Amino acid sequence: MLRIEIFVQGWEMELESKYPQSVVLENFVVLEGLDGSGTTTQLRMTGNKLAERGIPHFCTGEPTQGPVGRTIRGILKKHLTAQPDTVALLFAADRTEHLYQEIEGIVPRIQRGELVVSDRYLFSSLAYQSLNCDPEFVFALNRSFPLPRHLVFLDTPVEMSQRRLCTRSEDGLELYDGLDIQQDILSGYERAFSLFAHTKMQLHRLDGSGDPDLVFEKFWSILQSLPIVKG
Repeated sequence: MLRIEIFVQGWEMELESKYPQSVVLENFVVLEGLDGSGTTTQLRMTGNKLAERGIPHFCTGEPTQGPVGRTIRGILKKHLTAQPDTVALLFAADRTEHLYQEIEGIVPRIQRGELVVSDRYLFSSLAYQSLNCDPEFVFALNRSFPLPRHLVFLDTPVEMSQRRLCTRSEDGLELYDGLDIQQDILSGYERAFSLFAHTKMQLHRLDGSGDPDLVFEKFWSILQSLPIVKG
């Protein structure tokens, strides 16, 4: 643990000169949280609300539904196997397509005046892939991606997230599911968030353990700070 803490401090010392993620995409919001934290539910509720308001939007997530994303999903469901570094590379490749794919990518959509809300983004890679890969390797793969205007972390107790996972799918637990692993991932998220304290991205923490409607009220109040939502 001491080695990791020193390593992260090393990252922080180099951020000012080496980290190019000062670019923040307006009208881009990311939901993050442990598996079972409620991000998918909040994304669905967001899409419904934005549609009711007639606000141009795109609700999306990672891994994507594209060819690389489908491969990742096969690995997560344990239908396929791959080395940890390969998984990290696949996530970075999927994210590149997610961002920059012509017409359907996040950046083109924002340029057309759409609000983009994503269930997971690069912060998941820093938290998850750094479990089994060199953190510097994962960091390097993700250091050039732009940041969202708002990053919303659903802070849901690990035990509650685990209970939700048990009812989520008939396929059983996925690659990163499990109490001990999720505890480590939560620590990984905290380390990842510390890397962005100097940026203009706004980090919000919401209690994800409550009623989904109440959680959404708080999330919607964040979205309402965006000009595209205020109108």
